[in-house]
Amino acid sequence: MDANLRFWRTEGQSFFQRFLLWADVLDPLLLLKSSDEIRRTRLLIQNSGKTPSEPIQNDETKKAFLLSLSSVHPDSDKIIPVLFRAPAFLPLSLPLVIVSSAQHQAKHTFFFQFVFHTYTTAFTLINGNGTAKSEEYSLEQKQIFYGLGAISYAACIGALPLVFMNRYTLKSPVMELVIKKLLPAPILGLMSAFTVAVVRSPEFENGIEVMDRNGKVVGVSQKAGEKAVKETALSRAALFGTTFFLPAVLMHFVERAKFAKTPRALASVRMFMITSVLAGMLPVSLSMFPQCGEIKRADLEPEIQSATEETELFYNRGI
Repeated sequence: MDANLRFWRTEGQSFFQRFLLWADVLDPLLLLKSSDEIRRTRLLIQNSGKTPSEPIQNDETKKAFLLSLSSVHPDSDKIIPVLFRAPAFLPLSLPLVIVSSAQHQAKHTFFFQFVFHTYTTAFTLINGNGTAKSEEYSLEQKQIFYGLGAISYAACIGALPLVFMNRYTLKSPVMELVIKKLLPAPILGLMSAFTVAVVRSPEFENGIEVMDRNGKVVGVSQKAGEKAVKETALSRAALFGTTFFLPAVLMHFVERAKFAKTPRALASVRMFMITSVLAGMLPVSLSMFPQCGEIKRADLEPEIQSATEETELFYNRGI
């Protein structure tokens, strides 16, 4: 088992522990570390034998693990491209969320949501579970093909309410409230979960590796892959659904109370609310499920059940 997964298994057993860890891992300053420094840190962790089996008390060791968690893929042991590391997700997705949440013409909404889903889907692809197997043709080609289809579909669905409203001239106050304030949140949440499920579909089609407590690979399980994808999709839906819904509701009351009277002031308040909700929801959504996922032996395929006597097995959930 990779050192990152052992760390998550030891230090991230509860939601609160995972939340505090993610708050540290998401530090944008970790993006400033060079590849050489990341390799040295990773080598130090591997050679020192400090792969944790109990909670770490040493701050220096913990900092080394935080750099490893933020920069290295636990399946491939490769350094993740800087734009797709966990600390880069908030700075890069925030402006895309702000622009996508603004109500434009349908074609502009399609374009902005296409860009938004392109980034989040690429992030999902790079940070997914890297142990899915495919014998038909290149797994990366298959996932990219699926991803492009999912991105296009999600962007179309995101722009559909505006197309519908303009086509049928449904511009009453109630319809504008529903289409512009209420619908975007569930649509974006569902489409975010949809793109995760599509781009990571090889994981539940071909299976992912499951390991025992000692890190020994017991087998490849489709059921574990399905659980990993489902958990990631739910966390992504919660993240962006809440980020769209809560600021829209709060802005409705701000507009009615006339706290901000000018369009510029309203825009500033809206940006502040979206930033606050996204920054708060990101570690919450990532902490909803363990990074080193657990699955009961009884829930796995018969061939895996017969290969081990352990009651619980582990897998990398991905982000």
